[in-house]
Amino acid sequence: MENNIEKGKIIKILGGFYYIYNNSRVIECRARGSFRKDKIKPLVGDMADFRVPKNEDNLGYIENIHKRKNFLIRPPVSNIDQSIVVFSVKEPNPNFILLDKFIINSLKENIEPIICVNKIDLDEEKSLEIYNNYKRSGFKVILTSKEKDDTIDKLKKVLVNKTTVFAGPSGTGKSSLLNVVKPGLNLKTGEISQKLKRGKHTTRHVEMIEISENSWVVDTAGFSNLNLEGVDKYNLKDFYNEFNDYYCKFNDCLHNKEPGCEIIKGVDEGEISDLRYKNYIKILSEIKKERKK
Repeated sequence: MENNIEKGKIIKILGGFYYIYNNSRVIECRARGSFRKDKIKPLVGDMADFRVPKNEDNLGYIENIHKRKNFLIRPPVSNIDQSIVVFSVKEPNPNFILLDKFIINSLKENIEPIICVNKIDLDEEKSLEIYNNYKRSGFKVILTSKEKDDTIDKLKKVLVNKTTVFAGPSGTGKSSLLNVVKPGLNLKTGEISQKLKRGKHTTRHVEMIEISENSWVVDTAGFSNLNLEGVDKYNLKDFYNEFNDYYCKFNDCLHNKEPGCEIIKGVDEGEISDLRYKNYIKILSEIKKERKK
């Protein structure tokens, strides 16, 4: 191989090595020391210029990281078209605060969030209740089960020609879904802890997987908590798009206990999801407490 600059996509980072996809091959690379000095941390999803010097056992070196169109801090991944937030209807039970936090982080980076309610075979009635709550709030929602082929077909259609990050708590079935979407992946899946009623971490690193031509998915480690960076008590409401059609008496209304709040009125009249509004109030309270520290 000539010692010239090539371009590719970082699809995996493991043990200090960066694996770059380039013309149907994967090149193992190191990052130049200048990246550490300039405090630049390459991410999975980054487009990178790299060089493979002659006579160095095919080990390349990243020379430059291209400008990102977006990135997430958790999971650490860049240049994403959409995020599929996977929550199970049962085993483990859904954490709607965590779901809303991931939606907010996605919207903040102009990434379309798609809610995936998984394991619907365990409780179809509850699955439809969650579906309706988030559908009426303006989100794309899909219902899935690895036991139901028609739901997997719908999931596959959502992934075509997109770079998609799969995220959500451990045990919700992210890896299991991907194993069905692309047979042969053999991603490790975990069992539910019967004592804690939550999933065990199985995915240990962030990795981008090509499921078909020009269609990539990122399987990520599960998480049980998520911080909101760059979100304060005043702009939190901007990430609840169902609030946008209402105009309160006060411009700085936090939609909490203010008199004449149109959002509270909308909730009381059943026009705004009570679940979503309660999530908003809980997250607002968390932000206020955090800012007082």
